[in-house]
Amino acid sequence: MLTPRPRRRNDPGSRVPQGIVTAADWAWRVLVIAGVVALLWWLLTYFSAVSVPVAVAMLLTALLTPLNRILRRWNWPPALAAAGSLLAMALVVVGVFAAIGAQVVREWPELWTKALAGFGTFLNWLATGPLHIDQAQLDAYIAQMTEWVNSSLAELAAIAGRAGVGVGHFFAGLAIALIATFFFLASGRQIWAGISSLLPRHYQAATVRAADRGWISLVAYMRAQVLVALVDAIGILIGALALGLPMPWALFALTFVTCFVPVVGAVISGTVACAIALVTFGPVSALIMLAITVFVMEMEGHFLQPILLGRAVSLHPLAVLLGLVVGATLAGIVGALLVIPVLAFTVAFIRGLDPERFASPLTELPK
Repeated sequence: MLTPRPRRRNDPGSRVPQGIVTAADWAWRVLVIAGVVALLWWLLTYFSAVSVPVAVAMLLTALLTPLNRILRRWNWPPALAAAGSLLAMALVVVGVFAAIGAQVVREWPELWTKALAGFGTFLNWLATGPLHIDQAQLDAYIAQMTEWVNSSLAELAAIAGRAGVGVGHFFAGLAIALIATFFFLASGRQIWAGISSLLPRHYQAATVRAADRGWISLVAYMRAQVLVALVDAIGILIGALALGLPMPWALFALTFVTCFVPVVGAVISGTVACAIALVTFGPVSALIMLAITVFVMEMEGHFLQPILLGRAVSLHPLAVLLGLVVGATLAGIVGALLVIPVLAFTVAFIRGLDPERFASPLTELPK
């Protein structure tokens, strides 16, 4: 029987210090791990049409898990409980946008009248202000823009075509995410049991325990994200009410929904709020609303997310803040959306592999 040869330390006569040998041993192992991570990243990026919707489905499943458990306790069948959870989410989203639409329709005529008056004031300022741009110059600029549009119809059509393809991919991904969410809610335990059964038997118990810890952390993250979005929406609502802007509750609902999408959501809600302030009361109110929006988003990025999300997923606030920056740098909006959930699940998973070493306040996942 062959016995493993003990590792020989650096020969006394060798010119390579033992520290360099140890560093080299660590270096090549780190390079192998980095290569595996890079390969996984390339695969996920290459199959992003599937990987991103599945990741979004995992987040939606974590968000709807508490409601799904309540319906299960009421003896609803798994498929019916999953469908009911998705239907409740759809009703909330549709109700929010219906409220926004109703308020916009009710207050749109007055807002349009104020917008026309504001545009006329802006044209008068261009003519009498420091720029001294009269009507003839404006007509010349408009003619140049019209000529550019007419000469760039092919390019604009290509851009519109690419935008249409992007919209099609978005709705296809949304369909995949909703279908995957239904199956995760209805039979997630069975799916995970089938996957974990493929692992070596002596790894199964520790892996299942670690995955349960990771899932608890992911559910806690989604609860905290709802709270962050609610605080952002309340901040925008207070600013809109203080300035007397029209459609304040529509701005509240829009901010709450869009804040689930990092970076872009804040830009969209802030732009709409500032535009309404501009056409209603002029540039001073718009600047004040811009300052309020920037303050709310800075509070979100540098206080709410690091503190609330870090506490929910047992991560240090600095780790949450740096994770958001790194995720946005690597993968833009999708990276900023997924980096903290992935980090939370990974940290909780590692702690769950050896619960005696990593003390954690998390409890076992309910069956």
